[in-house]
Amino acid sequence: MAVIPKIVLNTDLNEGFCFGCGKNNPIGMKLKFIKDGEVIRAEFTPDKMHQGWPGLLHGGIVMTLLDEAMSNIAYTTGNTTLTARMEVFWRQPVKVAETLVVTAWITRHRKKIIETAGKVTLKDGTVIAESTAKQFIAENAAEDKVKETRRHV
Repeated sequence: MAVIPKIVLNTDLNEGFCFGCGKNNPIGMKLKFIKDGEVIRAEFTPDKMHQGWPGLLHGGIVMTLLDEAMSNIAYTTGNTTLTARMEVFWRQPVKVAETLVVTAWITRHRKKIIETAGKVTLKDGTVIAESTAKQFIAENAAEDKVKETRRHV
């Protein structure tokens, strides 16, 4: 059986510097997720700065979109998570400047792990990549402080 490490995170998101969704990160993607039932969704239009081969979107950007979406859907459960494992299946390359839609949903919620899935498509629904991930549920620093205070009361 795998040992899941205890991870404590600072979950103060007010600084807004997350590369995927931070509104204050000058080089970030600035993704804005919308929850629709059990799914979250965001759009992103990459430009030439996001290319790998000339004119084609870099695969790492596609992975970042998927990781961000799957982490965000796990966050909607009230848990703070870190990606423990992720698999991506590319269906086709995509040109820069094409608007992409990234969606994610939860496939299983266990005590310490949330399993998620996601996909990146063109606006017409053409699938670019699909992914699955396992997210470690971590404790945040604020919760630890509350627990520590309760122990001493």
